[in-house]
Amino acid sequence: MAVHNQYGKLAESLACDLVIQKGYTVLERNYRFDRAEADIIARDGDRLVCIEVKARSRLKYGLPQEAVTRSKIRQLVKVMHHFVTERDIKQEVRFDIIAVSGKGKTLEIEHIEDAFYYF
Repeated sequence: MAVHNQYGKLAESLACDLVIQKGYTVLERNYRFDRAEADIIARDGDRLVCIEVKARSRLKYGLPQEAVTRSKIRQLVKVMHHFVTERDIKQEVRFDIIAVSGKGKTLEIEHIEDAFYYF
């Protein structure tokens, strides 16, 4: 596995640990529909939360959360629409981003709740 893929898997594991520590219940990891994928789907109280994890070891090309483009947002909305439809879920969906940056002991994790809205 390439180093960047290992870093991404580490970031997803750290993000999952973080939301569990915050009291979320993780329902799915790497949930796929068509070509879309939600990194983490969790429940926070009475809300369903789709969490996109973005990681960068260096900030040379910008913050990790800046990599969540309009196209990516459309894909996340698509996958969550399928998830709630398939399971007949009638809850509001919130979209969060967990940004992981740095290396080793300087790793930083930022949880951005309600990172974007869909219409």
